[in-house]
Amino acid sequence: MKTKLLVLITILCLVSCKESNKIERENEPAIYGVESEDKEMNAAIEKANQTLNDFNIGLSNPKAQSQALKVAFTDSNGTEHMWVGNVEFNNGKYSGILNNDPEFVTEYKAGDKIDIDSSKISDWMYLENGKLFGGYTIKVLRNRMTDEERKQFDAESGMQID
Repeated sequence: MKTKLLVLITILCLVSCKESNKIERENEPAIYGVESEDKEMNAAIEKANQTLNDFNIGLSNPKAQSQALKVAFTDSNGTEHMWVGNVEFNNGKYSGILNNDPEFVTEYKAGDKIDIDSSKISDWMYLENGKLFGGYTIKVLRNRMTDEERKQFDAESGMQID
């Protein structure tokens, strides 16, 4: 259930954002690119990093579900930000399972166990009773959706977003 929800979140967060570039993939969710100079997205990433301790609290909260970190993966082909689920925090280090197949980065695939460099975290999220905590980049993308897309996203994700 956790993986299914996180994949759904990934798909829905990347659906039809007005200010993004869409890449269609056969049998994979579409990807929407965001420019590296996007001030609103960069502010969301900064906020996520400033509040990462709130994610750590969520990891130890038995009511929290679907904990995930969004991580920047970079190789010679570029940078992709992808969600890592089943997150564990041991000895000050995060690890988890990659939820997405990348489009450009070739070193990883969905299902890979990932050791996470904290400096590469671009967002975090968890749900408690359906309410989204964190998810700062999700909120930016959701706000860029049309009213119809936002309604569909809200209905399909089941998340309560402030």
